[in-house]
Amino acid sequence: MDDSLYFTEHHQQVRETVREFSRSHIAPVAAELDRTSTFPWDNIKAMGELGLLGVPWSEDLGGAGMDQLSYYITIHEMAKVDASHALTISAHTNLGTSPIVEFGTDEQRRRYVPLLASGRVLGGFGLTEPGAGSDAGGTATTAVDKGDHYLLNGSKIFITHAGVGEIFSVTARSEPGRGNKGITSFIVTKDTVDLDRTRALGVGHAEDLAKTPGVRAGKKQDKMGWRASDTRELIFEDAIVPKENVLGSPGQGFINFLKTLDAGRIGIAALSLGIAEGAYDEALRYAGVRKQFGRPIGSFQGVNFQLADMALEIEAGTHLLYHAAWLKQNGRPFKKEAAMAKLFCSELAMRATTKAVQIFGGYGYTTEYPVERMMRDAKVCEIGEGTSEIQRMVIARQILGQVVD
Repeated sequence: MDDSLYFTEHHQQVRETVREFSRSHIAPVAAELDRTSTFPWDNIKAMGELGLLGVPWSEDLGGAGMDQLSYYITIHEMAKVDASHALTISAHTNLGTSPIVEFGTDEQRRRYVPLLASGRVLGGFGLTEPGAGSDAGGTATTAVDKGDHYLLNGSKIFITHAGVGEIFSVTARSEPGRGNKGITSFIVTKDTVDLDRTRALGVGHAEDLAKTPGVRAGKKQDKMGWRASDTRELIFEDAIVPKENVLGSPGQGFINFLKTLDAGRIGIAALSLGIAEGAYDEALRYAGVRKQFGRPIGSFQGVNFQLADMALEIEAGTHLLYHAAWLKQNGRPFKKEAAMAKLFCSELAMRATTKAVQIFGGYGYTTEYPVERMMRDAKVCEIGEGTSEIQRMVIARQILGQVVD
């Protein structure tokens, strides 16, 4: 891709910074973190110090003061080395922090965003429930108005950072019988589950952050991929949420969170494209050194056609991703383009990693090379933040909206 189409010299510098960090800090430990399903607190601290946990937020709010393109470049570049680290940035920044930036009051922004944007604590997003996955409007968690506070009961599942995080934007049904218009969003807080580790490191926990009584994390989930990322249930048991922690207007929680997901889909597209590109780079390198029948396997049509297809689709995915990112950055409508980028890049990640494992042959099926981890990490990209089926529904509604009632 001609980088000048989207990237300035500053964007190139961001990419080089993240590339160097990923190779020096993440690549040496990614396989072991994946094997043991260990959250990378040491790298989280280093990422915060580099400003990578607050890339698009203003310096006034504790962020790095960069733009949206810089944020997506960060995710894309890091995912080439390890998807779990890239997801931490994506979930923390877009899902955990952006709802407060976009829909919060000035007081809420001042109270919570500096903690998040600086990387002092991690954030998360609570929408999915046991009975409300693709049907996000099926929210069953309740919020009962008690005068000066709401009482929340219920749970959210598959929540990134539910254990390690401390600040969350969540939805609950505040007005029964009103469908999607009866859902309100709230800011809730809890202690990280890794108190000893975070206190020793000096990041991940804020003693001075008032915690929400009745909010806790469930058991850590053992996943096929994204294993160095923390995923758990977030549980509310008579959680006392003060009225000042209502996020946005009452009844607007559902529509506001859908807007958050639109932007998040660009982030998952960037992560997916990074996985695909990382697998391609590994396969291309291997095809040049692995010999069979007296010559490099890359000289055989059965291999080089696969590499050609991967290169072609990565180029196409790059344009879809950065076109959607450019639209968002410039205040243009981007719902359809975000869904297209997420759909194409997530399915590309599966195709590319499958081909990479095939090119490696038996070695690709072992942990000796990273392509098997990349293949496991790729699958959930077709599921999280809207399945491939949901993306097709979004696209269809956008293109048929003027034609079909």
